[in-house]
This record gives sequence, structure tokens and C-alpha cells, in this order.
Amino acid sequence: MTKDVVLSPLAQADGSASYTSNGYSVIAAVNGPVEVQRRDEIPEESAIDVVLRPAVGVGGVRERHLESIIEKTLRQVILVSAHPRTLIQVTLQVVAAPDESNASNNLHQSASNLSLLPILLQSSILALLSTSLPLTMTFTTTLIAVSRSGELVRTASVKALKEAASLHVLAFSSLGELLLAESEGTFDVDIWDQVYIWAKKDCRMSDSGDLTQTDDVDMDLSKSDTLEDSLRSIIEEKAATEYRWKES
Repeated sequence: MTKDVVLSPLAQADGSASYTSNGYSVIAAVNGPVEVQRRDEIPEESAIDVVLRPAVGVGGVRERHLESIIEKTLRQVILVSAHPRTLIQVTLQVVAAPDESNASNNLHQSASNLSLLPILLQSSILALLSTSLPLTMTFTTTLIAVSRSGELVRTASVKALKEAASLHVLAFSSLGELLLAESEGTFDVDIWDQVYIWAKKDCRMSDSGDLTQTDDVDMDLSKSDTLEDSLRSIIEEKAATEYRWKES
């Protein structure tokens, strides 16, 4: 799966990032801490406002649902106690989506939600990392589809997502903790256990433990880098670029 990342593409935002993966492209912008309206003020913490704008049209119930999931996840990551009585704004703009997902009759709504969620979460954490906001941890997230035959697929096409028996989005923190688990479809405990193991291996290779291949699970794990490795490399490159002036 091809992933393209650009940090700080927006000059007017405190932090921003562009993230493209699996046919989706999202630009995230973070501003804050800024002044918050008194009705939204939290005495001992920052308030977090997440706004999701679709590629076409205006946001609806689907966007409000995703905003709620993202806000709850980011609240675990941002050190909200550092800036009480303020607001941190996170804006997510979907720039492009797979052609097949533009037609509502080609993809079930819940499947569409879960297919976009990992891209939104990764865009958010990348934008936060480009700001000066203190974070308690970082995270990585992945989507795994389970076919009707029990096969686990990490880079599923829109058709595969539509035909999958279940879809799962999991996010793991840099401390190895499970931050988020969203699932749709029909599955049992054994399938869930397999999804958890493979998702953790995809996000955090060092914490995944030993994996055994079974007849009903076929997944390509030939890549050497985990999502956390990729995230670390992106931040190291940004830091090297910003401090290059000190070496001259």
C-alpha cells in the first residue's frame, strides 16, 4: 500500500499534515491552544474540537460519528491538563476518495466509515506532531478486513471491503496499549484474537510476539517496517530538517 506524507503543508495553521493511503487523501490542520467560549470551557483541561469535512457536499451523521471517535482518541494522546480553559481545534478535510466509494450504493455506510477512519487518525497524529503541543504518547492505526472464508486482509480494495464478513480498525499507542477498537460485521472471539495479533504486528512489530500461520489466515507480512517505524522516520526527518541551520 502506497503512503504519502507531507508535514506542515499549511502555512497558516499551527500544525498540519497531508496523508494519502489506500485511495484516500486527507489534509489535517491543528490550531491551539486558543480561546474557548465559556460554555465549552473545561476548568482543568483543554477542550478538543474535531471538524471533519467530506470531499463532496456537507457533513452529516457519518461525519459527526467519526468526529466523536477521533476526539475521544486524541484526548488520550494530547496532554490536555497543560492548557486548561483553552480550545484545541483539529480540522480534517477529505481531499480525495476511491472512485467506487463516491456511489453510496456501492459500499455500505459502516464499511465506508471504517475504511476512512485510519486515514483520519493518522492525519491527526501527524498534524499534532508538527505542532508544539505536548503529547503523552503517539499512536498508529490499521484497518483489517476479514473475508467470508476467514482470510485476513490488510490492504483491502473497496470491493473487498464491501464483501468482507467483518471490518476492524485498531489503534495502538507508542506504549503498546490498545487505544481504539472499532468493528463492524459478524465475527467470533477466535477471529477477533487473530485480528488483534495481526493488527499489533502491523503497528508495533516488537510487541507482537510469535505468530503462527493457520490455514484460514493468509496475510502478507513481508514488509520489514511497521507503521510505528514509518512514523518515527517521518518525525526524525522533520527534526533533522528544522535543526539543519544549527549545523551551518
